[in-house]
Amino acid sequence: MPPIAIAGAGRVGQALGRLLRATAIANRTPAHAAEAAAFTGAQAVSYADLPNHATHIIIAAPDDAIPEVARLLADAGMHAGAALHTSGARGPEVLAPLAGAGVSCGTLHPLQTIANPEEGVAALPGAAFAIDGAPEALAWANEIVAALGGIALRIPPESRAVYHAAAVMASNCIIATLAAAVALMQEAGLDEPTALRALAPLARTSLENALRLSPTAALTGPIQRGDSETVRAHLAALATAPPEIANLYRAAGLETLALARRRGLPEPTARRIADLLRAVR
Repeated sequence: MPPIAIAGAGRVGQALGRLLRATAIANRTPAHAAEAAAFTGAQAVSYADLPNHATHIIIAAPDDAIPEVARLLADAGMHAGAALHTSGARGPEVLAPLAGAGVSCGTLHPLQTIANPEEGVAALPGAAFAIDGAPEALAWANEIVAALGGIALRIPPESRAVYHAAAVMASNCIIATLAAAVALMQEAGLDEPTALRALAPLARTSLENALRLSPTAALTGPIQRGDSETVRAHLAALATAPPEIANLYRAAGLETLALARRRGLPEPTARRIADLLRAVR
């Protein structure tokens, strides 16, 4: 693999920099670049100096900053090689300043949550990566994915937003749902640490079953059983809960109902539960 440099010293940039043995890493804030260099083993440099250290650069900057970083690299003399950015919502087109300068541009989005650089180093190997771009950049992205033992996903440009929405639902929305469950446990009299400890086995087993068996096969609970009276009791109890939690229960309940229908829930029962979930508060 050619020498690699990283533009951006956040969690993703640091994890990739360490895994791929980057030669240099840059950030707008020199102190952050120095911290990232200590973690990755790369040399801390400025954006303007980055093209002097590698012909292949991964831009791991926030989405809104990617075009500006691309412009800075192009102005600094990056006129060949390849560049990849790590955004899941943007395509290669946001690297237009580099493409116009002669750089092969593409994307490398890790389909993984990275809470901190250390966890990223452990979590990225074996993950899926959405890749796209011009031939040289795409070949390099495939090489990176293979080196990390990952799975390469080719997402059509017109499907990029729905792909990214799926990623958010499989990660951020799970966390938000768990946070709502903790809040309800607190309403029932438990403190947050106790609520998390109590919910952890249930949450882990449910997710593991869904991944192992499929969401439809793993479904349990009152909606799957057709227990409309329990659903009615839940909704009555949620009348005093924050509206966003009650609305989340209703929305998730309707998706749960769709799974239950696939499992064979009788349609009259399904309609009764749907009416409950859709009723205006």
